[in-house]
Amino acid sequence: MIDAVAIVFETFRISLPTVIDAWTGRLTREKVDSRLRSWARKLLDRADVHLDVHGRDAVDWARTYVVMSNHQSHFDVPIACSLVPGSLRFIAKKELYAIPVFGRALRESGMICIDRGNRDSAIASLREAAEAIHRGVNVWIAPEGTRSRTGALGPLKKGGFFLAQETETPIVPLCIDGAFAILPPKTRAIAKGKTVRVTFGRPIATAGRDRAELMAELERFYRENLKSAA
Repeated sequence: MIDAVAIVFETFRISLPTVIDAWTGRLTREKVDSRLRSWARKLLDRADVHLDVHGRDAVDWARTYVVMSNHQSHFDVPIACSLVPGSLRFIAKKELYAIPVFGRALRESGMICIDRGNRDSAIASLREAAEAIHRGVNVWIAPEGTRSRTGALGPLKKGGFFLAQETETPIVPLCIDGAFAILPPKTRAIAKGKTVRVTFGRPIATAGRDRAELMAELERFYRENLKSAA
């Protein structure tokens, strides 16, 4: 077991130069992309996470997607950042933006703040995500809205599907199976050496689709690929 403090340190270590570059006008999308991938790899290496990846090569990464994954752990984001090619940004809850340095780095790097308790703010966040998509940035969303407390799949929320349909952006299903065991809720010690099965589904077209059907299709994909929580 290793202490989560080391992970926090690594996160702040990469956040500081991002804030400095933003202050001096030197921050670029390419720098953010590179730092996110470096940060993700270092976190996964430090925790000795082994990724068993399936289906990624079947996706045409020359275009932009809404990447939708189930949400088992704080490690879901570095897993996605390490595997999704190109630019990837995510929607993060507003509480994270209050953390010194880290919160500013989130904002400056193009992450999207959402206040889940404020409908108008949530709608504004989806508009911001739509603008990112139009700039060629993949957007990662956890449609459950929050981390699983048991490892099992929770009910899916509509917001991410609304974003994908309004922008006519295909959804790439992403199932993360086994990340829950790395850092369960209410723990600070990280379990090393875990294997996480990561499965990419084929992109799902959203234009003209019924939202309920899209949600049902994605939920089926998760349930078919969530072996550890079955």
